[in-house]
Amino acid sequence: MKKFLLIILVLLTSAVLAEDNAALLEKGNTAYKGKFYQQAIDCYLKITKSGFEAPELYYNMGNAYYKLNDYPSAILYFEKAKRLKPGDEDINFNLKVANTKITDKIDVIPDFFVVRWFKGLSDIFSYNTWAVLGIIMLIVFLGIFILYLFSRTLKIRKLAFWLSGIPLLFTAFSFVFAQTQYSALNNTTEAIIFSPSVTAKSTPDANSTDLFVIHEGTKVKVTDNVGEWCEIKIENGSKGWINASSFKVI
Repeated sequence: MKKFLLIILVLLTSAVLAEDNAALLEKGNTAYKGKFYQQAIDCYLKITKSGFEAPELYYNMGNAYYKLNDYPSAILYFEKAKRLKPGDEDINFNLKVANTKITDKIDVIPDFFVVRWFKGLSDIFSYNTWAVLGIIMLIVFLGIFILYLFSRTLKIRKLAFWLSGIPLLFTAFSFVFAQTQYSALNNTTEAIIFSPSVTAKSTPDANSTDLFVIHEGTKVKVTDNVGEWCEIKIENGSKGWINASSFKVI
């Protein structure tokens, strides 16, 4: 009985939260259209604090921060939107525009062409979509394989045997892409610099050698941490240590 009541309570709470979030989203969108960007952001932040995530929500937040000339925050939320929907053209375009507004223009080390090809394909859909496609292709494969097992006609059996390889291949690729996207979604090692300027050190010590300086809005990858110090890697491959208070994790 207690478990049943708990389930009912959870469902009712979820329904109330969903209704509150919908009202906040509408209020935020109305504020954005009226050019009250900070009010819109306040509404959107309340939604995120409830644990709700959506690429459209983060995209709206990025746009609102961009309108306020808060480019580090705009980049942060465009990046969050991209993690959930990597192939979205509007998100990628606005992120690219926001990156033109920051100080650092770091040369990116290009990936090997096979890696770029693989990433390009996996970014077409989110991990949910790839997983659904994988399940559909698996069902198609099973249907063709059953036809192969039970057909009494030799030609049909041969055709089914060769055709079964196509959905099986698509199934394998779909699940690999789904896993790739899921790993990227749960990768919390990327961050955006929020301090006006940060000097990367050779070791996790304020008195160690200065290596390079990066500025707010720059995207980094966190590779290690020692106390309040984190080792970061920038897109040209350079590494250094900075204080964890200098950035916000995507």
